Amino acid sequence: MVEQRICSFCGTNIEPGTGRLFVRKDGLTYNFCSSKCFKNQIGKGKVPRMTEWTAAHKREKEIFLGSAKQEKRKVAKKVTRKTRKVKPPKEKREDAAKEAAEEPKREEEKPSEEKTKVEGEPEKQEEKE
Repeated sequence: MVEQRICSFCGTNIEPGTGRLFVRKDGLTYNFCSSKCFKNQIGKGKVPRMTEWTAAHKREKEIFLGSAKQEKRKVAKKVTRKTRKVKPPKEKREDAAKEAAEEPKREEEKPSEEKTKVEGEPEKQEEKE
């Protein structure tokens, strides 16, 4: 069985007999699947996490989006919880319904002039005759 090698830059599998092996002066080895990966890391000095088409970038993005989804779930759970009133026994409910029917209905309050004012408009002065 042939040993599987992984590209040091993009993270893809390198087929046997292909790719490039780069050894630094300090003895650290890099395997590259293509000249594109070699040029990006050695020539241009790019970081795999910051290059969008690499596996390292996709993993980091997945982790970032996963944490954002968890935060949204936590917020949603807090919003959905409600307090409910305990229903009174049947007799008390009937008494409450009778009292509500006996009370006269209140007329809806008209909105006051203060509430209807729009910000930014000059105030109108009413003339008294």
